[in-house]
Amino acid sequence: MTFVDAPGLAPWRDGGRPIAERVEALLAEMTLEEKAGQLGSVWVDTTPAARAHDGNVAPMQDLFTDPGTDLADRLRDGVGHLTRVFGTAPVSPAEGVAALRRLQERVVAASRFGIPAIAHEECLTGFATYGATAYPTPLAWAATFDPDLVHRMAHAIGRDLRSVGVHQGLSPVLDVVRDYRWGRVEETLGEDPYLVGRLGAAYVRGLEDAGVIATLKHFAGYAASRAGRNHAPVSIGPRELADVILPPFEAALREGGARSVMNSYTDVDGVPVGASAELLRGVLRHRWGFDGTVVSDYWSVPFLASMHHVARDEAEAGAVALRAGIDVELPETVGYGRRLVAQVRAGHVEEALVDEAVRRVLRQKCELGLLDEGPLVPDGAEDADFDSPANRAIARAVAERSVVLLSNPRGTLPLAPGTTARIAVVGPCADDPTTLMGCYAFPNHVLGRFPDHGLGLPVATVRDRVEAEFPDAEVRYARGTEVSGDDVSGIAGAVAIAAEAELVMLVVGDRAGLFGGGTSGEGCDAADLRLPGVQHRLVEEVLATGTPAVLVVVSGRPYALGSYTGRAAAALQAFFPGVEGAAAIAGVLSGRVTPSGRLPVQIPAAPSVNPSTYLQAPLGLRTDGISALDPTPAFPFGHGLSYAPIRYDALTIGDPECPTDGTVEARVTVANAGTRAAEEVVQLYASDPVAQVARPVTQLVGFARVPLRPGETRDVTFDVPADLFSYTSVDHRRIVEPGTIVLSAGPSAGDRPLRAEVRLVGETVVLDAARRLTTRTRIAETTR
Repeated sequence: MTFVDAPGLAPWRDGGRPIAERVEALLAEMTLEEKAGQLGSVWVDTTPAARAHDGNVAPMQDLFTDPGTDLADRLRDGVGHLTRVFGTAPVSPAEGVAALRRLQERVVAASRFGIPAIAHEECLTGFATYGATAYPTPLAWAATFDPDLVHRMAHAIGRDLRSVGVHQGLSPVLDVVRDYRWGRVEETLGEDPYLVGRLGAAYVRGLEDAGVIATLKHFAGYAASRAGRNHAPVSIGPRELADVILPPFEAALREGGARSVMNSYTDVDGVPVGASAELLRGVLRHRWGFDGTVVSDYWSVPFLASMHHVARDEAEAGAVALRAGIDVELPETVGYGRRLVAQVRAGHVEEALVDEAVRRVLRQKCELGLLDEGPLVPDGAEDADFDSPANRAIARAVAERSVVLLSNPRGTLPLAPGTTARIAVVGPCADDPTTLMGCYAFPNHVLGRFPDHGLGLPVATVRDRVEAEFPDAEVRYARGTEVSGDDVSGIAGAVAIAAEAELVMLVVGDRAGLFGGGTSGEGCDAADLRLPGVQHRLVEEVLATGTPAVLVVVSGRPYALGSYTGRAAAALQAFFPGVEGAAAIAGVLSGRVTPSGRLPVQIPAAPSVNPSTYLQAPLGLRTDGISALDPTPAFPFGHGLSYAPIRYDALTIGDPECPTDGTVEARVTVANAGTRAAEEVVQLYASDPVAQVARPVTQLVGFARVPLRPGETRDVTFDVPADLFSYTSVDHRRIVEPGTIVLSAGPSAGDRPLRAEVRLVGETVVLDAARRLTTRTRIAETTR
């Protein structure tokens, strides 16, 4: 195709040309300094409020941030990214928009080509800015087992970001949980790679459909650190990496369409991921064909020198990172920029590697419209409403579908109106709105540095919502103790009102924070899985009163509840359910909301016996006569009760023989045997009784949310590709081999009453990057 240059329009500005041609035309005009500029970023304190307060929102931020550095000098050669213009201080939409406009105008004016920057923000629990809806934390999304709802939520978040000129969101987290003590468990989508991949891909599609670049993190292995410590080394074998850690990233790239990946801080088998060409080039680029950008986690380029010691200084760290495959350095230019230019000129880095990375950045800027004429921030952006009624409705739906009813042995719940006259609401999470939100929700992430700004949006507490849900009851409240610390002075008062009540709502758990400022969140790792502080004592003394107590755990990780749940009248688990979380919890208590959440992580029985997730080979489970320690959880992966008894009637296989490259049709029949409507999460698991290597005893391969009216029976059909029975063989190839696969179905990994066998026949299949990743589900419309 032949193009005629538009008069006075540079080829790279011509929107009628193919993107690749525009990129090459611009790249050919750029100096080495200008190319390097596109691989860096700037983080500017845009308001007096930000400059006046101390405190980090990224690890070791104060070590690398120099507020005295001249901005004009930093922008002289152009810049790739602008970091968190909205997300560092409490600014209104109008203030944030004005600051972003000013910065973009300076970026455009500072360089020869006037190339704007990509603006990125955090969006793990919604747009991380002042006054924006704080959605439930990702562990709560996972508890919904609902990809469609997660897609809707992500699309709403993406619309908010794009409405004010933000181009890239640093989410989702696809780390598969391996140790519940890790502080960032709350940010994950749980412990099963299939669930993480399905929900992660749904979130990515929602963000990308809204025109925002989704960033997968943290690639890879971050959550598998030794002893659950943040940034600690990762010592896993290549098989665990391939079969557990990597699949969610592959799914989110191939099925979600993510255009960016962020490296993990950690080292894997001694090689920091930021220096690992094997992972960043070998797996991402060559094996999976990823052509988007790899951005560094904040400061992870200079960390190669200061923390990992695989580079002598920041300049060499930049060279190591670029050679490994990191395209853009965030959140500030330290190892890239002019230091990288010097490394190229000294012959330590090939300029071709710089060109390769710049092409990817410029292509994304082209895709975002940043090389076209037009406003850099949308018109009317100042009037954006980040906490709209539509946002609240989605946040409420996610919260309601995420609350897990763990136990209800005596049918205490739901509480019929008027049946309980005196309710005691007790516990440190009962009347503190910050305990409903995760570490990356703006009130917890930033506003701790700005106590005079409140929360920035209305957030009702559990106490508030219990009072509203049960208006005819006398509700009395006592905190009892703080979330953390050793002050027991309030326990006696809490026990006294519990003893006088007819029912106790005992609300315990976490408060999210950063770097030790909370009991959950980034850098808030736990020594064991006992409830934080002296909450254990509060629970024990309240239970000892004999008053029926409903235990409500609002937390970012699963805590050991084995010693309580047999004595509690009922137990609920809510993983940081967000700004609408209190209403969701109260609704489940009253029965206004039918509980349908399911556990994306196990609930341990004992605080010091880490069950290390449900994905265990036989020797990872209870082994009587071999070990005195029992890792059996209090509640298994996938567990969750309803207010109606659900019956699993049949598991039928379409054909008991399936080719090793075929698809298994499995039909599960479920029925609501009660008088209340329910929504069951039907789960399908696979086991491989004999294989070349020790395989998990069972592993999720399909799930579906199934609405069931009273007395209704429905069929759920799972079309399971044989590829989902694959694993990494002794010679490190991903294979599907002939043999017997046992399929089982039920309400959890620990309760699978239905089972059937399938014989895989034919030759062993070696899978490539085109392998099938998802089970298709069909829910019959007809009822019986």
